[in-house]
Amino acid sequence: MNQDSKRTDGEWKKILSPEQYEVLRRKGTERAFTGKYYNSKEEGVYRCAGCGNPLFDSETKFDSGTGWPSYYRPVSEDAVETEQDRSHGMIRAEVLCARCGGHLGHVFPDGPEPTGKRYCINSISLDFEPKAKLG
Repeated sequence: MNQDSKRTDGEWKKILSPEQYEVLRRKGTERAFTGKYYNSKEEGVYRCAGCGNPLFDSETKFDSGTGWPSYYRPVSEDAVETEQDRSHGMIRAEVLCARCGGHLGHVFPDGPEPTGKRYCINSISLDFEPKAKLG
């Protein structure tokens, strides 16, 4: 466990914008088709907006038609964690940053091959690092 997961609620409020705090720490969501990355085609890596943990690569991003950025797999097995979410009268698999525990979105079993998964992620939970800066 790193120091990001040990931050207090007050520390998170100082670090994150009010919108980021609502989604990452209070499990909120942004409205469909409003996030800055849902329609992005730029190459690079999407990181957790809370702690910078690499989460998804643009190579695994696809247009799910849902209005949120969607990926068929995270950058590594240990980048994200899932837990059961029973809110809003349904059972879903919530996706969390494995480093800081921030709420990212949900994963569904209706994505494309090779995984068949759709990681439906809030743009506000992400920061983007263009491929040009990675090299």
